[in-house]
Amino acid sequence: MKRFALALASASTLVLAGPALAGSLAPTVVEAPVAVAVPVQTVGTDWTGFYAGAAAGYGWGSDVADDADDATYGLFGGYNYDLGNWVVGGELEYAKSDIENATVAVDDMTRLKLRAGYDLGNVVVYGIAGANYANATIGGTDYSDTGVSYGIGADYALSDAVVAGFEVLQNDFNEFDNSTSDLSATTVSAKIAYRF
Repeated sequence: MKRFALALASASTLVLAGPALAGSLAPTVVEAPVAVAVPVQTVGTDWTGFYAGAAAGYGWGSDVADDADDATYGLFGGYNYDLGNWVVGGELEYAKSDIENATVAVDDMTRLKLRAGYDLGNVVVYGIAGANYANATIGGTDYSDTGVSYGIGADYALSDAVVAGFEVLQNDFNEFDNSTSDLSATTVSAKIAYRF
């Protein structure tokens, strides 16, 4: 009888332990998903192409135009070429001027500008150098002369077609049209342009 009891106990142990032995006692390890690096392409602005627009601003004079100040406004057009990190181009601008004092009135300026700047994506910061042809009245006599313009500016692409910007220019004329008077003016302009 003892043998039977021992055999029964052994069989019971095996029957009860069977399901436990069918699986592992070790906990199931769930592996975390593997992160996959997806290359991200940054979208920049291609500044190559023609553009045209309008500008409005303010100017103040020095030399014979000392204490002269007032509004400026006009039209411009040009072409940019995007070299990657750099943008170069040229621009022709006509600006009407209300800058005047008791002696001098700066009537208008036509500027041919070379521009070179650094491409920051949607923004280009640039320097300007160029020629300036101006008409002015000095002491009641009409004069016209060619001088230089230089300064800085920035353009911001509002969309693929519309660009907003600003410029600060120094405009210098030595002995304006042999009048024995130097004429200088600083202008600050806000600009809006359409690219096509």
